[in-house]
Amino acid sequence: MIRKSIAIALLLFIVFYSAGCMSHTHVVGKGAQSTQTMESRQWYILFGLVPLNNANTAELAKDAADYTIKTEITPLDFIMNIVTGIVTIYSRTVTVTK
Repeated sequence: MIRKSIAIALLLFIVFYSAGCMSHTHVVGKGAQSTQTMESRQWYILFGLVPLNNANTAELAKDAADYTIKTEITPLDFIMNIVTGIVTIYSRTVTVTK
Protein backbone atom coordinates (compact mmCIF):
# COMPACT_ATOMS: atom_id res chain seq x y z
CA MET A 1 0.00 0.00 0.00
CA ILE A 2 2.80 2.41 0.89
CA ARG A 3 4.69 1.58 -2.31
CA LYS A 4 1.59 2.29 -4.36
CA SER A 5 1.11 5.66 -2.62
CA ILE A 6 4.75 6.58 -3.20
CA ALA A 7 4.51 5.57 -6.87
CA ILE A 8 1.37 7.67 -7.36
CA ALA A 9 2.93 10.66 -5.58
CA LEU A 10 6.07 10.35 -7.70
CA LEU A 11 4.03 10.10 -10.89
CA LEU A 12 2.01 13.20 -9.96
CA PHE A 13 5.20 15.09 -9.13
CA ILE A 14 6.73 14.19 -12.51
CA VAL A 15 3.56 15.19 -14.37
CA PHE A 16 3.32 18.57 -12.62
CA TYR A 17 7.07 19.21 -12.80
CA SER A 18 7.29 18.48 -16.52
CA ALA A 19 4.36 20.80 -17.22
CA GLY A 20 6.42 23.66 -15.75
CA CYS A 21 9.02 23.29 -18.49
CA MET A 22 6.67 23.91 -21.40
CA SER A 23 7.19 27.04 -23.49
CA HIS A 24 6.61 28.11 -27.07
CA THR A 25 8.35 31.01 -28.80
CA HIS A 26 7.14 32.66 -31.99
CA VAL A 27 9.15 35.32 -33.81
CA VAL A 28 7.22 37.91 -35.83
CA GLY A 29 9.19 39.94 -38.36
CA LYS A 30 12.77 40.35 -37.14
CA GLY A 31 11.87 39.46 -33.57
CA ALA A 32 12.12 41.63 -30.48
CA GLN A 33 14.13 44.81 -30.99
CA SER A 34 14.00 45.98 -27.34
CA THR A 35 13.24 44.64 -23.87
CA GLN A 36 9.77 46.19 -23.55
CA THR A 37 7.34 43.43 -22.56
CA MET A 38 3.58 43.04 -22.11
CA GLU A 39 2.03 40.04 -20.35
CA SER A 40 -1.36 38.40 -20.30
CA ARG A 41 -2.64 35.20 -18.73
CA GLN A 42 -4.51 32.62 -20.83
CA TRP A 43 -6.99 30.39 -18.96
CA TYR A 44 -8.22 26.96 -20.04
CA ILE A 45 -10.80 24.51 -18.69
CA LEU A 46 -11.14 20.74 -19.14
CA PHE A 47 -7.37 20.12 -18.90
CA GLY A 48 -6.55 22.70 -21.57
CA LEU A 49 -9.15 21.72 -24.15
CA VAL A 50 -11.40 24.79 -23.95
CA PRO A 51 -10.00 28.35 -23.71
CA LEU A 52 -11.81 30.61 -21.22
CA ASN A 53 -10.34 33.88 -22.50
CA ASN A 54 -8.25 35.19 -25.36
CA ALA A 55 -4.77 36.59 -24.78
CA ASN A 56 -4.75 38.83 -27.85
CA THR A 57 -1.10 39.08 -28.93
CA ALA A 58 -1.89 41.67 -31.62
CA GLU A 59 -3.33 43.92 -28.92
CA LEU A 60 -0.29 43.32 -26.70
CA ALA A 61 2.09 44.14 -29.59
CA LYS A 62 0.04 47.22 -30.58
CA ASP A 63 1.66 48.74 -33.69
CA ALA A 64 4.99 46.87 -33.51
CA ALA A 65 6.04 45.12 -36.72
CA ASP A 66 8.85 43.11 -35.10
CA TYR A 67 8.23 41.25 -31.85
CA THR A 68 8.56 37.90 -30.09
CA ILE A 69 5.72 35.96 -28.46
CA LYS A 70 6.56 33.55 -25.65
CA THR A 71 3.88 31.30 -24.18
CA GLU A 72 4.89 29.41 -21.06
CA ILE A 73 3.81 27.99 -17.74
CA THR A 74 5.61 30.24 -15.26
CA PRO A 75 6.28 29.29 -11.62
CA LEU A 76 3.24 31.38 -10.62
CA ASP A 77 1.09 29.52 -13.16
CA PHE A 78 2.44 26.23 -11.80
CA ILE A 79 1.43 27.12 -8.23
CA MET A 80 -2.02 28.35 -9.31
CA ASN A 81 -2.52 25.25 -11.47
CA ILE A 82 -1.98 22.98 -8.46
CA VAL A 83 -5.02 24.58 -6.81
CA THR A 84 -7.21 25.22 -9.87
CA GLY A 85 -6.28 21.91 -11.49
CA ILE A 86 -8.63 20.17 -9.07
CA VAL A 87 -11.51 21.59 -11.13
CA THR A 88 -9.58 21.17 -14.44
CA ILE A 89 -8.75 24.89 -14.85
CA TYR A 90 -5.22 25.72 -16.01
CA SER A 91 -3.38 28.91 -16.94
CA ARG A 92 -0.31 29.92 -18.89
CA THR A 93 1.40 33.26 -19.42
CA VAL A 94 1.71 34.94 -22.80
CA THR A 95 4.55 37.49 -23.04
CA VAL A 96 5.08 39.80 -26.01
CA THR A 97 8.51 41.43 -26.25
CA LYS A 98 8.74 44.33 -28.70
